[in-house]
Amino acid sequence: MQERSSVAELVTVLRRELDRYSPGGKLPSSRALVDRFRVSPVTVSRALAQLAAEGLVVTRPGAGAFRARPRPSAAPAGDTSWQEVALSADGAADLVPRSVDASGVLVSLAAPPSGVVEFNGGYLHPSLQPERAMAAALARAGRRPGAWGRPPMEGLPELREWFARGIGGAITAAEVLITAGGQSALATALRALAPPGTPVLVESPTYPGMLAIARAAGLRPVPVPVDADGVRPALLADAFRATGARVFVCQPLFQNPTGAVLAPERRGEVLRIARAAGAFVVEDDFVRRLVHEDAGPLPAPLAADDPDGVVVHVCSLTKATSPSFRVSALAARGPVLERLRAIQIVDTFFVPRPLQEAALELVGSPAWPRHLRAVSAELKARRDAMTSALRLNLPEMSLAHVPTGGYHLWPRLPEGTGGTPQAFGSGGEAALTSAALRAGVAITPGRPYFSAEPPAAHVRLSFAAVANVGEIAEGVRRLRTACQEVWGG
Repeated sequence: MQERSSVAELVTVLRRELDRYSPGGKLPSSRALVDRFRVSPVTVSRALAQLAAEGLVVTRPGAGAFRARPRPSAAPAGDTSWQEVALSADGAADLVPRSVDASGVLVSLAAPPSGVVEFNGGYLHPSLQPERAMAAALARAGRRPGAWGRPPMEGLPELREWFARGIGGAITAAEVLITAGGQSALATALRALAPPGTPVLVESPTYPGMLAIARAAGLRPVPVPVDADGVRPALLADAFRATGARVFVCQPLFQNPTGAVLAPERRGEVLRIARAAGAFVVEDDFVRRLVHEDAGPLPAPLAADDPDGVVVHVCSLTKATSPSFRVSALAARGPVLERLRAIQIVDTFFVPRPLQEAALELVGSPAWPRHLRAVSAELKARRDAMTSALRLNLPEMSLAHVPTGGYHLWPRLPEGTGGTPQAFGSGGEAALTSAALRAGVAITPGRPYFSAEPPAAHVRLSFAAVANVGEIAEGVRRLRTACQEVWGG
């Protein structure tokens, strides 16, 4: 952190001093800058690299750094209004508009302003990420023979084998493809399994990023309600019969956003219903490695109990490591695997080999199980802290389920008349979200998690992206202030 601050300060100073030099004029040597500002050579190197990236400085190996010459005046902006007609006309014949709405995804990706408590984050706080282990793994990976060459299109065999063992059952390395993150894997699966204009069954509520993928592919998401035991099989069967859908997307373990785990008696029933409908189940096993230490034994993935190739399985290392460590797996059995492989190759060619090699180094190191144990304990402590704070400070919110895995809670907002807060709709969620940001805490409204009209108003509160349990207590206090503003009293 100190190094980053020094770089920023040096960049600011050098940017101000550039006017002393004529275009093409040489700046002081790196050694002179080190002596003058009493910083390390690494700091000077990074500062000059940033100025070069901004187009203010040109560096020449062996010669030094020079002030860049002014850029030519920008050409007048063209008229792009024609695109409105072109983009609309292309979709005129689509049964389902193939528009892309990233708003539901950006809520959990965008960093809030400085000083705002991040209850909307979808990834581990930097203090929970295995930064040293990842850096060491990447350094070791870069020295592996052939590390910078082209990898096999399906992924490194050793990494495919590692993912196959984690899935279990009869899944083999030959049935695994390495993909660039879970979002990419889900997009590949939906493109492979459902043609544009067709329905796709989804849990309700469900992950907004998956709904965005479906709609961008021209699919029509059809909701199937979830309760405390996961998707409701009778309603799933009804939805298959009513729509003729051939795909159901689900998260059987610590479902996003409810945290539900598919009950043992429902697992086989879901597979049986899908098989009878001639349909695939896309299993998004996104947070298996973010289990809390009080969870007990976890159920195996649905793919482990599926001999008939009903399940297309998605799992990833990203949630347990870093948003930039985008290594995941897509597993399937039967002819569909070749279609998945073809789409992946056309879309992305392959996952960069250095990243795959780094993943192998990371998961094979002693630091990996230590990291998972530490995160497991920390997530439980944070979950308990947020649960206690909500029940103490915001008892109006209903917390029907406290998960033993994942990184968030899903409280329901109050509704009523008289002296209690008025019923919340999507407008109420939006009002509370805005008031919370004014109070200094970022939250996620529940509306984007529903593909149709929601039965009630919710918010999603993440406890993984904050610095510590103290910040959780402060965030809930600020949220209480926001609720008082919106509800009154």
